[in-house]
Amino acid sequence: MNRLDRSEARWNFLAQQIPMARLDRQPGPERRYSMDKWDGYEQSRSRLLRFLGTRKPSNPVVLAGDVHNNWVNDLRLDVDDPATPLVATEFVGTSITSTGDGSDMSPLMKSMVSENECVRFANDQRGYVRFDVRPKALRADFRVVEYVSKPDAPVRTRASFVVEDGVAGAKES
Repeated sequence: MNRLDRSEARWNFLAQQIPMARLDRQPGPERRYSMDKWDGYEQSRSRLLRFLGTRKPSNPVVLAGDVHNNWVNDLRLDVDDPATPLVATEFVGTSITSTGDGSDMSPLMKSMVSENECVRFANDQRGYVRFDVRPKALRADFRVVEYVSKPDAPVRTRASFVVEDGVAGAKES
């Protein structure tokens, strides 16, 4: 937080291993969270999101992985209150070397998307995220392959998102 507070960078990337967004994994009114993600560190996440909302470092963008699928998530000042301001965007990328061919969206992922207002995009295919960072905008292209079970899979852009300078939240482009 001290470095973010002193940062003069236009884009501030918080690169870390696990997804930060709160993601309810249980359909219906009951809630279930993965304690392997930031959901297991509720106070730490709240402290960081409050910092981003009050100190306002320029264009915070969270980068994560370690879940074998792709996500774009809004990060709000208060994860329990969708009326609070957006403070950052999270991009979660899969690995092109993960086993299994994946699919566009598994039934579990569809259920999670419907339960979580913060999700802007979710995808179960293997691939990577390519970023084009410029002064006025950041562009994220989710590049996927149809299969990893055999060689020479074609690569295509499944979805693209833009975060504009000074505006929290990703927009599909």
